[in-house]
Amino acid sequence: MSSSREAGLLPVEAIRAHFPALERRDNGHPVAYFDGPGGTQVPRAVADAVVDYLLRHNANTHWRYPTSEETDALLAGARNAMADSLGGDSSEIVFGANMTTLTFHVARALARGWRAGEEVVVTELDHHANVDPWRALEREKGIVVKAIPVLPESAQLDLEALPRLLTRRTRLVAVGGASNAVGTINDVARVAAAAHASGALVFVDAVHYAPHVLVDVKALGADLLACSPYKFYGPHAGVLWGRRELLESLDVPKLRPAPDEAPFRFETGTQNHEGIVGTGAAVDFLASLSGTGERRASLVRTFSALQAWGDALLRRMWDGLGAIPGVSLYGPPPGSPRTPTVAFAVKGRDSGDVAAALARRGVYVSHGDFYATTLISRLGHAADGLVRAGCACYTTAEEVDRLVAGVREIPRG
Repeated sequence: MSSSREAGLLPVEAIRAHFPALERRDNGHPVAYFDGPGGTQVPRAVADAVVDYLLRHNANTHWRYPTSEETDALLAGARNAMADSLGGDSSEIVFGANMTTLTFHVARALARGWRAGEEVVVTELDHHANVDPWRALEREKGIVVKAIPVLPESAQLDLEALPRLLTRRTRLVAVGGASNAVGTINDVARVAAAAHASGALVFVDAVHYAPHVLVDVKALGADLLACSPYKFYGPHAGVLWGRRELLESLDVPKLRPAPDEAPFRFETGTQNHEGIVGTGAAVDFLASLSGTGERRASLVRTFSALQAWGDALLRRMWDGLGAIPGVSLYGPPPGSPRTPTVAFAVKGRDSGDVAAALARRGVYVSHGDFYATTLISRLGHAADGLVRAGCACYTTAEEVDRLVAGVREIPRG
């Protein structure tokens, strides 16, 4: 397979040197982190930015003394970084606790202008952070929620069903950029075009998409989009992008003295300043992997290279696991629109038991339903769950081979 250098990236060994977590050993084995879809490891530059903020600049905002002014500047810098990362404007970047909390906040703000009987369309493929905030409106406002079905055999959305779900009462379509469970990348632009033609808004869950594909909110056709920096080498935080005119128009719950202009009207209370600063550092880290230059252009080069490297690792993992008797793979095959995240089951073994067996070899994977509860049920694994292994910028071919070897040695039921 090609190397990360051949893909246009720094050599993977040079990338790995930025991550102190990779020095960890478990039962004598160097740890291979395949749990990135649940949260990636953090490079030293991001941790240093968080520590530097807390130890040297820590203050609340908008006051006339140096550390407060430094905090204002650092937060503005992080907002600019996320704007470059998503293809929007800094005035459209909202920071919050996490994607789920931000989505509940947005859902309730939108619903203040909706009436009982109006409709939201969700999907059967998504993490429930992009399902349950909208379903909560059924109870709170009498909103009708419909779902785009998933095709279990391919773990892809049945987009042929979308036109039948859209009506003059549809107010919003909530769709994921990519499945956090099985890696499917959705045709968001197609969904958005259909939604807009019916007069509906589009909310995109980009939590699993943003670590693997450089977001372009305009190309996607999003009106609102949320992501999580801790999935792309940052701290635990959440980010919401929204069209400025939409952010300005929503009847968002806020304190009366708080700012009323976007994006600050969405940011309730004192924010996690160190997390926001670390988020900006994570974007800069990704940009640095392909050299120097203008940030958005650097990110374009980085993500192009990461996709090529991830595709090569994915094929190696898919082919290796697929050759093991009793192992079932889920999601689109290599060559399809997907991320380098593989979900699988071992016949007769609970997913948690498989994860524990691999952990004894220093291979860390996730297991269960990953909050994509409807999808995992449709795939027939509501009781035992699936095992999920995701590749990140620090994943090597040797680690993929260790994963495959570890699964091969697990007894079948």
